[in-house]
Amino acid sequence: MNLDLSGKTALVCGSTQGLGYASAVELALLGCNVVLLARNEERLKTALQSLPNTNQHHSYLLADFTDTAAVKAAVTTLTKTNTVHILVNNTGGPAGGPALTADTSEFLQAFNNHLVNNHNLVQAVVPGMKAAGFGRIVNIISTSVKIPLAGLGVSNTIRGAVASWAKTLATELGPFGITVNNVLPGFTKTSRADYVIGKKAADTGKTEAEVMKSLEAEIPAGRIGRPEEFGAAVAFLCSPAAAYINGINLPVDGGRLGCL
Repeated sequence: MNLDLSGKTALVCGSTQGLGYASAVELALLGCNVVLLARNEERLKTALQSLPNTNQHHSYLLADFTDTAAVKAAVTTLTKTNTVHILVNNTGGPAGGPALTADTSEFLQAFNNHLVNNHNLVQAVVPGMKAAGFGRIVNIISTSVKIPLAGLGVSNTIRGAVASWAKTLATELGPFGITVNNVLPGFTKTSRADYVIGKKAADTGKTEAEVMKSLEAEIPAGRIGRPEEFGAAVAFLCSPAAAYINGINLPVDGGRLGCL
């Protein structure tokens, strides 16, 4: 199986922690030169120093996904001198709450943070991918594109839009050797998961251990996922071995999702 990404450059968004960072690590292990993109420069520097490196050239871009112009400017600067073969779109989700009571500004901000930024990034990197005859675009979104999640009205709406956008692009870009896929994380051991567990414990009066046990009981694998397991799925979809996988939604959730 050809998993070698030596000589390829990957731009990984939201990559100073959690699933984005785990994906960056796994891509680096396959030989990629990794460009990290996030808003906190100190965290970027720390993440950069900890990436696996065997004569690779890793770097970072500084931009806040709440500022679409800044994200677009950063990637435009990068692509002037570099071919980006792999793009991993990833950013934090909108705040929770029901769809009915959400202000329209929340939908617009989430649309910009996710779909507009993703689209600007794709438009910047695709010319280089076409010229190279190789491209991988992976969007880290949510299992809510298959089954909406209670209490995440804005997120459910925008994640669904991103999934449909990605499927459309997969059709348009497939003839150029470029694949577009979505990876859907289940409950995974990240700082975000720790926050969710702590909040649920506080809201219910249960201990964090009790909350964790109830969550694990919903997962056929009997445990929550590890970030590196998620990152490995992302990296595989970016490899030469995955050239014929295009336009899919891949859950990485231990079997928790209640549909095909």
